[in-house]
Amino acid sequence: MGALDGQVAVITGASSGIGAATARLFAAEGARLALLDVRPVAGELLGLGTATGHVTGHVTGHVTGHVVDITDAAAVERATAEVAERHGRIDVLVSAAGILDEVPFLEMTPERFDRTIAVDLRGVFLAARYAAPYMVEAGRGRIINIASQLGIKGGTGLAHYVAAKAGVIGLTKALALELAPKGVLVNAIAPGPIVTPLIDGLSEEWKRSKAAELPLGRFGRPEEVAPTALLLASSPAGDIYVGQTLGPNSGDVMP
Repeated sequence: MGALDGQVAVITGASSGIGAATARLFAAEGARLALLDVRPVAGELLGLGTATGHVTGHVTGHVTGHVVDITDAAAVERATAEVAERHGRIDVLVSAAGILDEVPFLEMTPERFDRTIAVDLRGVFLAARYAAPYMVEAGRGRIINIASQLGIKGGTGLAHYVAAKAGVIGLTKALALELAPKGVLVNAIAPGPIVTPLIDGLSEEWKRSKAAELPLGRFGRPEEVAPTALLLASSPAGDIYVGQTLGPNSGDVMP
């Protein structure tokens, strides 16, 4: 038996990176998956379907795919209702959708700042806002928000991203206080730099400099972060984590 047998997990940003790695691990642990992304999720990429196309319906391991702009409140609400109707419940939400690019603060436009906040913070709010009622009704659930260690320590050329991820950490604490008495545990994961398509928007100079700062001496991999999500999603392993921010970050932040 897997740690998540029979549970329904919604994962945003599921087409690549931490979202995809979490989807693969959760599927291996018996979860039924609803994968949300702004583009179709390729089943063969996740190892959850066949090479015949995208995850658009019930496939191997009871997986459904949903093309959703995580910044669109109406679209997120519709997709969440569809998941609840199709799967019968929502037990776990992992908010992994995000964008990242590098720009000096004095060159940053309001539009660029707003776009990052919309995806990386508002999107986390919307996913939780529409999934949480199903969990509260059931008297149990887990919400896991992917933040970043940069939301704790800051970073140059990334003021928009740092602000969004600091907001995710604060939002996580606020939701944890409100929802824990209702049986819903809310926590965050703040990874260090991870080798995913997300860091393609960063300069090679930034990456080299960052890697040199890390006690471990290297960036992490998505499959090294996904087990932290599994811990928070499972029972009894995650049963007393409330409002916490866990840090698989190569030693970059040591609280």
